[in-house]
Amino acid sequence: MSLTEQALAYVRAISPYQPGKPITELAREMGIPVDSIVKLASNENPLGMSPKARQAVEAALAGVERYPDQFELIAKLAARCGVDQNQVVLGNGSNDVLDLVARAFLAQGRSAVFAQHAFAVYPLATLSIGGELICVPAKDFGHDLEAMLAAIRPDTRVVWIANPNNPTGNFLPYPEVRAFLEKVPADVVVVLDEAYNEYIPPEARVDTAAWVAEFPNLVVCRTFSKIYGLAGLRIGYGVTSAAVADLMNRVRQPFNVNNLALAGALAALDDDEFLQASYELNRRGMAQIVAALEKLGLTYIPSYGNFVTFKAGDGAAVNQKLLQQGVIVRPIGGYGMPEWLRVTIGSEAENARFIAALEKAL
Repeated sequence: MSLTEQALAYVRAISPYQPGKPITELAREMGIPVDSIVKLASNENPLGMSPKARQAVEAALAGVERYPDQFELIAKLAARCGVDQNQVVLGNGSNDVLDLVARAFLAQGRSAVFAQHAFAVYPLATLSIGGELICVPAKDFGHDLEAMLAAIRPDTRVVWIANPNNPTGNFLPYPEVRAFLEKVPADVVVVLDEAYNEYIPPEARVDTAAWVAEFPNLVVCRTFSKIYGLAGLRIGYGVTSAAVADLMNRVRQPFNVNNLALAGALAALDDDEFLQASYELNRRGMAQIVAALEKLGLTYIPSYGNFVTFKAGDGAAVNQKLLQQGVIVRPIGGYGMPEWLRVTIGSEAENARFIAALEKAL
């Protein structure tokens, strides 16, 4: 028996996560200058990080020889969310928070429910710990909460919900999510992944962290990678009951969030001007790209995030033609949508470059 065959069978069966193609990789492959490539594949903020966060990160460089102290950021997040500090769990990106839930509650002989076309990390987190996946068919490319409720079995311990959903952009009205929580068994953890929460129109938002007091099995997961522009620093957090947070912290790696990420996130929370500018830029860019897709007669899924998923026909072929023009978007055949592509909302100039490239690719 080979060395790799000694690995756990469920680990060998996992399909690795495929990130958006890096700019440098496309430059090597196509011989295109780095500065002429537009990357709209990974839902990054085209404005970068906030000036306040950048200043804080630069200042924190002086202390990188010291181990991190999470206290300040946890205290600020707890105050913002109206919970106690022992209800906040930090992660090395929100993906880490998802993994902590899986490690605390899943194992062989236990199952997790998720929706078709939902975030790829849910299957990864479930399968990496030996759990069984229950995939519920999508409803209009989004979550079918009634079907997901019906799919819960006696051995189910986790339900994964993304709102808005990635990669489709669908949004579940919060009254529907709350009604779902009221029906889920109390011994099943519901993860409400709100990575794109800040892109939801203000009138549609709800303070879901406040629900934790009523639903101790709820984990609200958020990130600094999207609108805050700290994707490269890897920092996210979860808000839940003290009992669930305690279990997650037991399996959390010590010092899982670094000094620079802590400093950047702490400062980013105070940069309301940058947050609003990012929201407005995304709103305008969404209108710009949607108008172009409609003009081209392409079907798209209305999105509440900072990206749009559209039907391109032969997704792989159109994607390749875009790459040849130095434009990177995200093919989502791995999500069971081979005819579709996902494009991140960029700056006005980046969006225009994508539109022109798409017209030529089609």
